[in-house]
Amino acid sequence: MAHTPLMPIPGQIDPVPVAREITPREDGRVDLIGLPRKRIAELFEQAGLDAKQAKLRSRQVYHWLYHRGVSDFEAMTDIAKTMRPWLAERFVIGRPEIVEAQHSTDGTRKWLLRTADGHDFEMVFIPDADRGTLCVSSQVGCTLNCRFCHTGTMRLVRNLTPGEIVGQVMLARDALGEWPKGRMDVAEEEDEAAYSADGRLLTNIVMMGMGEPLYNFDNVRDALKLVMDGDGLALSKRRITLSTSGVVPMMERCGEEIGVNLAVSLHAVTKEIRDEIVPLNRKFGIEELLEACAAYPGASNARRITFEYVMLRDRNDSDEDARELVRLIRKYKLPAKVNLIPFNPWPGAPYECSTPERIKRFSDIVFEAGISAPVRTPRGRDIDAACGQLKTAAEKKSRAELDRLHAEKQASLG
Repeated sequence: MAHTPLMPIPGQIDPVPVAREITPREDGRVDLIGLPRKRIAELFEQAGLDAKQAKLRSRQVYHWLYHRGVSDFEAMTDIAKTMRPWLAERFVIGRPEIVEAQHSTDGTRKWLLRTADGHDFEMVFIPDADRGTLCVSSQVGCTLNCRFCHTGTMRLVRNLTPGEIVGQVMLARDALGEWPKGRMDVAEEEDEAAYSADGRLLTNIVMMGMGEPLYNFDNVRDALKLVMDGDGLALSKRRITLSTSGVVPMMERCGEEIGVNLAVSLHAVTKEIRDEIVPLNRKFGIEELLEACAAYPGASNARRITFEYVMLRDRNDSDEDARELVRLIRKYKLPAKVNLIPFNPWPGAPYECSTPERIKRFSDIVFEAGISAPVRTPRGRDIDAACGQLKTAAEKKSRAELDRLHAEKQASLG
């Protein structure tokens, strides 16, 4: 693994973001994935094109990158053949490297990915009858140490760049075969009959993978802007949810600058228990967190805030806990729903899952108060892809074993 200094574990102080727009490549070329059109034009101009040419080429390249999903300049048929090698010498269309791909018996898919500087992280795709949700990571590791979460037992290595975040969406579309078919050259009239999106499987994105998105705010915002751009990946902000453990100072900015749906990892209704389960609560307490939820821009009955609540046996699952949850939601007049999540066990976990009867009773109390409280069906447990289970296989398998598996995969492709 390339040497990258570990980001400090913050405890009661915020982690200092590593300022990085692009992960440097050994070959010196610049990866264009994750960059907005204006930045691409600037890079083209710095590389020698005049301003007018740089603007035109950036528009064409941007379209091919994000709308068509190509990963080779040679495929950009409306750019002159002599121009394509010039681009390939200076730039690259990157994707995170796939180290391992796993399929669950329930259809869930998990990918172990690697950055250009040798760090591993994961993403998960969860198919349902009427939607397909991609669970996207924002950091390599995590700093929050939530006690029920396997990811939280990892050290935080660094923030993912915008390209490494949006690259997960690109990879998922690659794997699902979801790029438009037919000719879509920017400079020519399009034959509408030849163009199709083939009934999208990937309909929703949740920033709920590895890491705390609001501790990598700028990069997450910039990546999601590309995802939401009508000229880019064109996914509606109403189909994107960002999950936070409660980084209160960043929540208002999230609503104003990104504008996506908000999910909050609540998991307890008393200071004592939430301090234990979600240590961030010692810095931003429940009352402060719920005040920030009440002030979240765009929250309404049509766009409710989702409270994630993992069900832990004899810790946060009593009738009294359920009633206190209802009281808090009413006190702050929150347009909210509650996702009850059966605890997904992992080796050495300090908790057990609540019984099905206890979970149903908890759900009934909240429902009877007029608040939606569905029980989430665990998905991908057999491949450690369920909620709270993401922890890179790099920590379960030796690097030598991973490299051997990767070499075998490459050989089979070649």
